[in-house]
Amino acid sequence: MKVQRILTWCGSGRSIRTLSSQANTYSTVAAPNTNAKTLERKTFIERVSSGPGLQEFFNVKAVSKLKLQEVPEENIIPYLPIESYSGNGRKVFFEVYGCQMNTNDTEVVLTILESNGYNKCSDIKDADVIMIVTCAVREGAETKIWNRLNHLKSMKEKRSSKKGPLQITVLGCMAERLKQQLLEKEKSVDVVAGPDSYKDLPRLLAISRHYQQSAINVLLSLDETYADVMPVRLNTDSPTAFVSIMRGCDNMCTYCIVPFTRGRERSRAIESIKQEVLSLRDNGIKEVTLLGQNVNSYRDTSKEVASDVSTAPGFKTVYKPKKGGLPFSALLQEIAEAVPDVRIRFTSPHPKDFSEDVLRIIRDYPNVCKNLHLPAQSGSNSVLERMRRGYTREAYLQLVDTIRSYIPHVGLSSDFICGFCGETEDEFQDTVTLIEKVRYNVAFLFAYSMREKTTAHRRYKDDVPADVKTNRLQRMVKAFRQGATALHKQYEGRKELILIEGISKRSEDFVFGRNDANIKVIVPIKELSLGPVHGTERRKITIGDYVVAHINESNSQVLKGEPLYLSSILEYHAKV
Repeated sequence: MKVQRILTWCGSGRSIRTLSSQANTYSTVAAPNTNAKTLERKTFIERVSSGPGLQEFFNVKAVSKLKLQEVPEENIIPYLPIESYSGNGRKVFFEVYGCQMNTNDTEVVLTILESNGYNKCSDIKDADVIMIVTCAVREGAETKIWNRLNHLKSMKEKRSSKKGPLQITVLGCMAERLKQQLLEKEKSVDVVAGPDSYKDLPRLLAISRHYQQSAINVLLSLDETYADVMPVRLNTDSPTAFVSIMRGCDNMCTYCIVPFTRGRERSRAIESIKQEVLSLRDNGIKEVTLLGQNVNSYRDTSKEVASDVSTAPGFKTVYKPKKGGLPFSALLQEIAEAVPDVRIRFTSPHPKDFSEDVLRIIRDYPNVCKNLHLPAQSGSNSVLERMRRGYTREAYLQLVDTIRSYIPHVGLSSDFICGFCGETEDEFQDTVTLIEKVRYNVAFLFAYSMREKTTAHRRYKDDVPADVKTNRLQRMVKAFRQGATALHKQYEGRKELILIEGISKRSEDFVFGRNDANIKVIVPIKELSLGPVHGTERRKITIGDYVVAHINESNSQVLKGEPLYLSSILEYHAKV
């Protein structure tokens, strides 16, 4: 006499169904063999019900070591055969919010879905699946998503039954942070997937579609980098692209939600990154931005190299120093040499990880752009301590001096937060004076918003009134614009190499691009020569061209100029 039982996979969990219980021993029951003709006549439910269970992968334990429990018939979800993961041509529409990492994640998701029979569409009215790629860094970003989900719920309810179900999927940091709330508060959400579970999307969508129930996977990974996924670019007309080199963050700044939504730091191998960059170059890309939450703490640990990590002078970390592997400077040099005709940028770095090796590579390689993002967050030592940034105002200013000694005309950008927990007027004034002293070409300025799970949420009180935050934000903006106006004035009369990225929003007779310092430059569309070494041949400016322009006007936001001739990185720098 035997106990016959089938184990079936239940979404992201397990369930046990007891078919008979008549003795003290076990055996497993495999699915019967089914020929192709019989399979064609069966319904989807019949096919998956007779499919393989977990008993084909695990040995069943002795009866004395396992307690059996009857599971109601309605709680059992049959095994999903791999062929059911196919989208069968279903159309997917993406809405992307937040940082560049979300744009790159969307390209990874698109690659995964296209390989499983889904197609991207550009009109939301044509979509069978709507994917919202979310940001959770600030409260305002989340509020925007909640409002959008309310609109999509109405759209879903009005959908014709002839088109089949409209699936709404929430991806990214907000999915990781809010998980159950998305399913409980928004009954219209069908799938919730965190940043490390995108490879599971075909299965999650299949569960939701075939069984009309929500599916969720928000498990964070210690090793997922999507290095084996070659992203499909969302905007095939753009001459620029993003390449993710690492994921996660170990810094644990008290205000930041990123370590909780994207997990621990892990880096891709240099060879994997180089192959993706080479592929982009071969497909016409002229500029690549290397992406990571803390990009300059990159370590290729696939290489057994005895090297230690040291922070910049005056900086410290909350985690143990990393050992072994190849650092960010090795990656930057490898990529710069592999594609000398492609511009290289990177973001977002942490000030503590700017080694002088990195600065020398930026200085010495023409295709590594001379602009750095140097997020300060505050100019007050006491606020920086509460933020757990790992440096003082003085150490930050010393780093700025070091950078400018290596790269005199560097373009600097930064992040600043006003109104952090307990910030006094004097502490805020330290931030204003730092902005005035350093002077940045670009700045991202925000009023603080408390995020759950962060150290600040547990330890501090968000006690700066909203009107005070608003006033301080306006004062930060004013200080930044004054400095940027003075910096940009210095470009007038100079020649700059710009990469043309698109048509100007204000006039179809103008195009815009960016110079080495990542400042937007607007020039009129004209016919230009191909440069002194190419004789008299001329053609009209197009997107993707490198153009040498004479700058004749500036403000805190953009430069304006007159296009002189077409060029390339190597030709331009050979003459400078």
